[in-house]
Amino acid sequence: MSYLSEVNMKRIIYADNAATTRIDPAVLEAMAPFTKEEYANASQPYSFSRKAKAAIKNAREEIAKCINAKPSEIFFTSGGTESDNWAIKGCAFADESKHATITSTIEHHAVLRSCQFIERLGYPVAYINPNSNGLITVEMLERVIAGTTNLVSVATANNEIGTIQPINKLAEIAHRNGAFFHTDAVQAMGHIPIDVNELNVDLLSASAHKFNGPKGIGFLYVREGTPILPLLNGGAQENSLRAGTENVASIVGMATALSMNCSQMQQAQSQSAKMAELICSILNDAEVDYIRNGYSNGLKGTLNLSFRDKDGEAILHRLDLRGILVSTGSACDSNSTQVSHVIRAINVPDSYAKGTIRISLGKDNTIEEAKAIGETLVSVLMEPK
Repeated sequence: MSYLSEVNMKRIIYADNAATTRIDPAVLEAMAPFTKEEYANASQPYSFSRKAKAAIKNAREEIAKCINAKPSEIFFTSGGTESDNWAIKGCAFADESKHATITSTIEHHAVLRSCQFIERLGYPVAYINPNSNGLITVEMLERVIAGTTNLVSVATANNEIGTIQPINKLAEIAHRNGAFFHTDAVQAMGHIPIDVNELNVDLLSASAHKFNGPKGIGFLYVREGTPILPLLNGGAQENSLRAGTENVASIVGMATALSMNCSQMQQAQSQSAKMAELICSILNDAEVDYIRNGYSNGLKGTLNLSFRDKDGEAILHRLDLRGILVSTGSACDSNSTQVSHVIRAINVPDSYAKGTIRISLGKDNTIEEAKAIGETLVSVLMEPK
């Protein structure tokens, strides 16, 4: 999506949708009554709270319908980071025997740092290295899993390179060995079909701002019967598993956004694929030396590109000066100028690794914008260092 920046009146092309997305106007409209007229605390027993309470119930049902879950299995959180922390720590703390957790080396930092936290408390954690496409295979998991494993956590789609994992097959291995399975679906939710029963997962994290909803709201799906302790202690909200006054407006916004994105998914993914291929075609025609990272069957709108003997930060800033917004990796780790842990894990050669950028296209982007991104990127790459 292009828009006019109020800062410098410069036309902007936003191509960092993996970091966050524009909230849909229809989502804002659905949220509005619960920020003004219907502002009641949904946990209160008086009549003024009825509409807020009903709105939460309806939102829970709508989200459950989108992922083929039961409404009672949806728990609202402040976003993906909290959901990941809760899944990892809540499952570990519910296991008095301190059995092992297994994850991969390319997970989001919300998972990796939660795993490091429980390690310091004496819970064993094993880390699987992916192949060069960022895939975690069944064979890799089979080599490390044992009857003493409590939880396996692998993201549905990688937030940097877009690789989609074979979650249902990995979950089958986990269950065969008596372990539970968590997937961080933050990057995938609203962009590819998600059915918790087909995926066979026990826990799943999601965040609204990744699918054109509001920031600061997400959910954790917890399959009925999965042992988990609360992460936050306080009131009895969310069936006494997640304390805190319900953010009614954002909950409504999240359900609206997810429902809309799921209904528009096929068209949006087809458009994203065309735009990504157009950018690569322009680079190829210009004989640019680069590597496209990730699995070919990954998220259609995620382009992770490593350019030989270039500096990703310099590319980002030069594109920014021309009104094109991309990233060098995860927005959650944007203060780091080092090569990301994901790019290191998939063994991108050093001569390319430092020249990595991520272009992530969304439903608001156009073919014309993709053409402009490709042509401007070629121009930037041809400039002297």
